[in-house]
Amino acid sequence: MMFPQLARFTDLGLLLLRLMVGLVFVTSGYSHLKDPEARSKSIEMSKGFTIFLGIAEVAGALGVTFGVLTQLAAFGLIALMLGAIGKKIFSWHTGFWGEKTYGWHYDLMFILMNLVIASTDGGQYVLLK
Repeated sequence: MMFPQLARFTDLGLLLLRLMVGLVFVTSGYSHLKDPEARSKSIEMSKGFTIFLGIAEVAGALGVTFGVLTQLAAFGLIALMLGAIGKKIFSWHTGFWGEKTYGWHYDLMFILMNLVIASTDGGQYVLLK
């Protein structure tokens, strides 16, 4: 390891990662819940499923952010991102980088971030271990 002194900041880094993931997912989930009718049209899903996605994103975001059932929350967000990638690839035919919209590289980054969170159980700065 080139900079072993940085290892003492691992838990802080994991906390910051959890806060960033939580911020992105809570705002995304809120956009689903704020106007589910319009959002359902934009993502080509039913209104009911859009509301479910919004609730799932907000719940997962809160779990990851506060460290409550952290691994379960992270795996739930991974499942959501796998669904988003599937939609982008098979329905919208969006490439990795995208053309008219964001590609699925963005979703893949969040899968990997949540894998780090799940495999570390979010680090030491969590509410429930």
